[in-house]
Amino acid sequence: MNTMNTTQKAALLMSSLSVYRGLMQRTVVKAFYELICSVDKPIREFTDAWGHFFSLLCERGCAGHWAKYLTETALYDDNAFSRAAAAGEADELPDSVRRAVQRDLSVLYRLSLLRPATILSDYCHQDELGYVVRELPRWENGQPAKEFFHEETFLQHLADFYRHNGCGMFARYRAFIWRNGNIEPVPYPDSIDLSSLKSYQVQRQAVTDNTVAFLQGVSSNNCLLYGDRGTGKSSTVKALLNAYAKDGLRMVEMPKDRLGDFPLLIEKIAEIPLKFILFIDDLSFSSDDKSYAQLKAVLEGGLAVRPANTLIYATSNRRHIVKESFAERNGDDIHVNDTIQETLSLSDRFGLAVNFSKPTKEQYIEIVEGLAAEKQLSLDHDTLIAEAEQFAIGRGGRSPRCAIQFIAAAEAKQKLSSAPDEP
Repeated sequence: MNTMNTTQKAALLMSSLSVYRGLMQRTVVKAFYELICSVDKPIREFTDAWGHFFSLLCERGCAGHWAKYLTETALYDDNAFSRAAAAGEADELPDSVRRAVQRDLSVLYRLSLLRPATILSDYCHQDELGYVVRELPRWENGQPAKEFFHEETFLQHLADFYRHNGCGMFARYRAFIWRNGNIEPVPYPDSIDLSSLKSYQVQRQAVTDNTVAFLQGVSSNNCLLYGDRGTGKSSTVKALLNAYAKDGLRMVEMPKDRLGDFPLLIEKIAEIPLKFILFIDDLSFSSDDKSYAQLKAVLEGGLAVRPANTLIYATSNRRHIVKESFAERNGDDIHVNDTIQETLSLSDRFGLAVNFSKPTKEQYIEIVEGLAAEKQLSLDHDTLIAEAEQFAIGRGGRSPRCAIQFIAAAEAKQKLSSAPDEP
């Protein structure tokens, strides 16, 4: 009777994953399974599986820490246990499910520590390997994710992780976009932080206080950030996400033309134990664009009630969002006042409206000075202010965005002037 070696036993254990079975569909994990299943196959199949797995490790930058990659992939898996734990209901799962989870986690831990040398020594056709063994590239295992350090506490540590971070992609990412009827993660969101935003402290504090209240389960409002272009409205919203993602805040950007998908989006996030800001950037409607009625229903009055874990933050260059003209007010509409009220009612449905107006000259200079200090520019003060003003004139007016662009240009000029000449 043949006895199984270490790698064959690992393949058998991996094939019996249950609660975390979804990992078997992940590209790298699937390639690893195919590799350890090939230890009794002809040498061409074995070396092909080896090369395929190693190439995938290299593509994902994890050839030096396979254990961390595999255990983190498990950590961010969306399954029955991770969803229950995220909702604080892990203890309510049947004992059979909890035992299955503990077993899966133990199996994954052991797989993460299976070394290349062990797999090579377990290959069943050793006489055929010959010099090939010396040529095959080796990966490094490294250390697993910290939640996998102690086998006896795997289940509790992962339950704690899910409860504080959510599960699946909502644990791995903080920013998302609504696209083609799905919530898609944004792997590299804008990293701007609140400390890098200058001036407008009163406005930002109002939005920050509203956001903190939302996170703490206190009464909070949908928010409209309106005002002149380039004043930092969108930057404020993105900076708030970066500041409070660790506290369970997530953000889904929703294009204006997809507002009709709101009920579908709500279905996907209503039961997730995290707080979501639905972000609508640069919002405005023409007077004949009736899609603003969809947003009115979203804000208040529609059948699809906004759940307690969701707020809407929108930015607009217009206080009343819907563009109207004097000609429209003097047109042939019999009930002009009703029409005007219909137009204005949209902005009124935002409980918090914060005005970001164009900065005064003094505010603009304050922003420039703050940014110059951060970048450690060596320009003397008078030159800095004179050039900043000249830059603003060329850009058609002062704004925080203009100040940022000026400082970027000044910093580049300073670095180029101080660089040594090429021989």
